[in-house]
Amino acid sequence: MSEISTYDGQSLPFEQLAKAIAERRSTYGRASGLRIDRAERGEAWSSLPYQSVFAGDTESGVIHGGVVTAMLDESCGMAVQLALDGSRAIATLDLRIDYQKPAKPGLDIKAHSICYHVTRSIAFVRATAYQETEQDPVATAAACFMIGANRTNMLQNREAYGVPALDAPEDEAGPFAKSPFARCLGMHLTEDGVLHMPFSPKIIGNPVLPAIHGGITGAFLETTAIVGVARELGIATPPKPIGLTINYLRSGRALDSFANVSIVKQGLRIVAFQAQAWQDDPAKPIATAFGHFKLRRVADKD
Repeated sequence: MSEISTYDGQSLPFEQLAKAIAERRSTYGRASGLRIDRAERGEAWSSLPYQSVFAGDTESGVIHGGVVTAMLDESCGMAVQLALDGSRAIATLDLRIDYQKPAKPGLDIKAHSICYHVTRSIAFVRATAYQETEQDPVATAAACFMIGANRTNMLQNREAYGVPALDAPEDEAGPFAKSPFARCLGMHLTEDGVLHMPFSPKIIGNPVLPAIHGGITGAFLETTAIVGVARELGIATPPKPIGLTINYLRSGRALDSFANVSIVKQGLRIVAFQAQAWQDDPAKPIATAFGHFKLRRVADKD
């Protein structure tokens, strides 16, 4: 590949750029095992090896939707970086996920992301997550990224950062007893029904700031919505995610995060919800989410 032209006249050899992206990704991305398999200008193919900790439900073994969300967020970021020169930081502005079908347990998840348009300050991306073929997707995504979001640069030479292990402590009495991924992120309900996610090294996206991984914030909001909607409706079977749009308003700092959800509209089969996450001030959310769930009256494999 040739060098990539940029607005300010600087450039980085494409092979060097792809190598830096493969080696210097987010802390959570490295801990999860996410890898970039192929790179072209503005285009990335990645894969995520299956781990038992990714399960959202131990009975079905189905992978937690938040795992797919986090993978698509980072895979989209890879495509954006491959469309740039490697000198500027990027940050997710919004991420839209449409769930086509549940990810099967035991199989790797793959993603193909394309950065199809770049302006001076915004990059636009679309992506597909799949397991067997790209024509049979698990989920699709569309996202916008800010270019030059801060003064850090994860692709430049920097000190080595440790890779934390992803584990799921047992909690037989808690609401996430059957959800290893939620337990991996340390999620638990407070007495007033707010969901709490403590800060830990495993959820870091940018280790230079440090900041929480945008995909993990999305996973946190999705889990909050599932738990909150099920509890408010008094249903034992968790609702099935259909679509989720996440808007990132502030950087998630190295602090504990909290989230709640409200039902916008309830039908016989579909529920519309809105959720928000914050850290030290509920009036200053770090992200909001809007989406739809399908109600399931009986347990199924989805």
